[in-house]
Amino acid sequence: MMTAAALGAGSAHAADWPDHPITIVAPFSAGGANDLVARIIAKAVGSELKQSIIVENRPGAGGAVGAAHVARAQPDGYTYLVGSNGTVTNSMIRSDQPYKDDEIVPVALLSVTPSVIVTQPDNPAKNLKEFVANAKAAKTDRVTFSTAGNGSTPHFVAVMMKAATGLNVEPIAYKSGAEGVTAVVGRQVDATSEASIVTLPLVQAGKLKALATTLDKRMASAPDIPTTKESGFPDIRVGHWAGLYAPAATPTDVLDKMNAAVNKALQTKAVQDALAQSSIEPGGGSRADFVAFTKDERARLGDVVKQGHMKAD
Repeated sequence: MMTAAALGAGSAHAADWPDHPITIVAPFSAGGANDLVARIIAKAVGSELKQSIIVENRPGAGGAVGAAHVARAQPDGYTYLVGSNGTVTNSMIRSDQPYKDDEIVPVALLSVTPSVIVTQPDNPAKNLKEFVANAKAAKTDRVTFSTAGNGSTPHFVAVMMKAATGLNVEPIAYKSGAEGVTAVVGRQVDATSEASIVTLPLVQAGKLKALATTLDKRMASAPDIPTTKESGFPDIRVGHWAGLYAPAATPTDVLDKMNAAVNKALQTKAVQDALAQSSIEPGGGSRADFVAFTKDERARLGDVVKQGHMKAD
């Protein structure tokens, strides 16, 4: 428990915040959507705050390693996490989560992008509806579906797809989304789902075929790809979202200043253009908005966890 003196010191310190570099932890490997968003936001928010922001990759355990590092950091406004779906679902899936959910707090929603369900380019299906129909017409309705590990967004898509279509969708865990996508290209599995930054370049190169995107609105950068809702499967709905979190005892005025800086950064043309190149939509909103968003995501995805008996290895 923080003493009154400690609280007072934190508040006084916040008046001059930030007076030295800030660290943003990306809890996944470099090159993915989470890392990309972290670096775009770090540069733009650093400009707003007139302070340098360092992005530090701490991958492992579906984002839990990086989150635990932030949870244990000094709550002084200088360490943040770029969280994702796993930030709100890991505790329901992992019995060994190395931190408690209430040890980090939401600061701002950074971005949202759909997952893109893909298969091999020579698959006869033109979309997800045809893919499902063809699988049901085959002698076996088994579909192998690569994921980035238990609790990852592709795992959620696989569980949702099984429930919505009646197919025997079998999740096959890989170490990362990129490896899962490579498994589809290499014909080790039938299909997968990953963020647009990972899948669209391979679709455009003719190495994958896009079947559907997993949010209700089509992507502006790929308007020819139908949504799961349009394909008749509205319950297959999940996004790769990114949000900024801080250690729980971080002073409120610091969190408010960071939220304001993030919102200003997200409204700049430079950030919007950088995100749009990877078909990522900017987030934004108040801290309360993000708290409500994460609460809704936890409840909605929690039902999927129970339905799919999703547990970590």
